[in-house]
Amino acid sequence: MNLRRDVFQAIADPTRRAILILVASQSMTAGAIAANFDTARPTVSKHLQILTECELLKQQQNGREIHYQLNPGKMKEIADFIEPFRKMWDDRFNKLEDIMKNFKPNY
Repeated sequence: MNLRRDVFQAIADPTRRAILILVASQSMTAGAIAANFDTARPTVSKHLQILTECELLKQQQNGREIHYQLNPGKMKEIADFIEPFRKMWDDRFNKLEDIMKNFKPNY
């Protein structure tokens, strides 16, 4: 059975978010990534598989090792999707801030 992974379900997991942060600045092997977590290596491998299936990570074969690196194009797709919501909430908080600046309590 071929499951289709949802990118937002993938990044909902704190371990997967931590992996994305780890590989954001440099590519890393599965072993180097797993060394940063107190979980079994197969658990980290499963997280890497999910992130790769969602195209958040790219794999690059280097001899016998596979290096994982962030896929900036996919991360931009997520950021582009989220941007209108961020803007909407910024606007709402700015309006609330304006209201609170003009608020004079009746003591």
